[in-house]
Amino acid sequence: MSSVLYDVPGPRAIARNRIIAVATIVLVLAAIGFIVLRMVETGQFSAEKWFVFTFSNVWMGIFKALGNTLAAFALAAVLSIVLGFVLAIGRLSEHAWVRIPVTAITELFRAVPVLVFMMLLYYGLPVVGVKMEPYWAVVIALMAYNGSVLAEVLRAGIESLPRGQKEAGYAIGLRKSGVMRLILLPQAIRAMLPVIVAQLVVTMKDTALGFIITYPELLYYAKQLTSQQGRPILQSAFVIGGIYIVMCLILSGIAKWVEISTRRSPKVKAIQAAADPRQHGDGTNTELITLQRGGSGLGGVAGGDGPGPV
Repeated sequence: MSSVLYDVPGPRAIARNRIIAVATIVLVLAAIGFIVLRMVETGQFSAEKWFVFTFSNVWMGIFKALGNTLAAFALAAVLSIVLGFVLAIGRLSEHAWVRIPVTAITELFRAVPVLVFMMLLYYGLPVVGVKMEPYWAVVIALMAYNGSVLAEVLRAGIESLPRGQKEAGYAIGLRKSGVMRLILLPQAIRAMLPVIVAQLVVTMKDTALGFIITYPELLYYAKQLTSQQGRPILQSAFVIGGIYIVMCLILSGIAKWVEISTRRSPKVKAIQAAADPRQHGDGTNTELITLQRGGSGLGGVAGGDGPGPV
């Protein structure tokens, strides 16, 4: 018996998969047990190793470093999204004098590692007489790299949409800017939202590279803690790593909430119904465009720059 995408496993395949699953679980538990045993034997759970975290000044320092991390991430995330939109639209331009330079800039930003970019901004610019604060070096480096990646994500999302939607927009009198803003971008953003969120999580984690250029974020403060009494190296890693995990989970949860709220929106459901000919025979792209122009649509933009549907 076969399904659309794969062959349904038979009794022998089911038994083999169960054996592999059990063996994998046993190996993972054994590895975890070995690590915990070694930590116990080396005294990693002793009070001396965790003594530094009993001081309120240490936690105040952690919260201050957390604030620096969030400050760099927030600005870098906003600028990355803005830069991603600009580069994506530039790469889709029909004018070669716009498309070719934007493509070159995008590929250059994607090719340069974030850490190299930070070091060039912080240590390289003073050579030519320009001094940059660590905060701005971190933000600009994160913006350049992640903005170029988001540009490719958005471009792929736009180009994956059916060509008929763009043609329908032109047919009712919309200019290219209106087609892009009212039809293509809202759908591309919604389709690529998981990838965009994943890249923002990468942006948040890459703020840790700022410790190389002495930006006082979480990893920089963790490095300072390791020089305290008892050298709590693993303990600092657990605490700081746990904070990063919580921040990433919160970011993913916010994105999931936005996605669910968007999916349940009556306007979005009406747009999907108008765009899906299988749901009713008289649904057209013109109805879809009319609905998107009537309100915020999927991307939260309103208004048009051409004559409305008739």
